[in-house]
Amino acid sequence: MSYRVIDVAGDIGLRAEGRTLQECFVNAGLGLYSLITDLNQIKQKQQIEIEIAEESIEILLVSYLNELIFQFDAYGFIGNAIDLTIERNTLKALVYGETFDPKKHERRLLIKAATYHNLIIKQENTHWIAEIIFDI
Repeated sequence: MSYRVIDVAGDIGLRAEGRTLQECFVNAGLGLYSLITDLNQIKQKQQIEIEIAEESIEILLVSYLNELIFQFDAYGFIGNAIDLTIERNTLKALVYGETFDPKKHERRLLIKAATYHNLIIKQENTHWIAEIIFDI
């Protein structure tokens, strides 16, 4: 997994990397989940499907992460593995995990939303980099 927290005043940021755009998106999703709880405590008991089409890769990244946040907020679903493809600004993903249980899962941050503030997604040499800030 290639993601790390970046220092942002008042909110939380994440830098995700990958050899491909898909791997970068997967790492961004896993990084988001790691801000919410310990990924090692999540069992892969269920899966959800996500399909999103947007006009640009930047909007696609924010929409994807906000969909993961929505699934957590609305249904309690938290994942620790993601299979994802991106073709022509359409993302399809299978996310594996379970329902969050506060008796079992450590509660870290309450993430409200992925934002466009200082959003970066770019290809640099042989890998992709995404930097995103989340409202907490």
